Amino acid sequence: MDEHANERQPTATRALVGFPRLTVNPAVMGGKVCVRGMRVTVGMILGNLGEGVAIDEFLAAYPYLERDDVLEALRYGSWLAQEREIHVASAAG
Repeated sequence: MDEHANERQPTATRALVGFPRLTVNPAVMGGKVCVRGMRVTVGMILGNLGEGVAIDEFLAAYPYLERDDVLEALRYGSWLAQEREIHVASAAG
């Protein structure tokens, strides 16, 4: 057992400010921005849509996602393209 295990800070899932459906957690998907704490990255959503997959087709393949998740991923991608700094909500507790 790792002798420093108890010294580590717990990793927490945090919502992105301005994007409440999007979360980031260093322990999930390598810290990439995900949808609602799931292992679905914004990049995966945008990649599928960019390849021509329709939103309804995408949602049929991922029934646990909602249309608003996809729309928020699109909005986030657009926001990133504007080269703004990303702020993360502070951890609760």
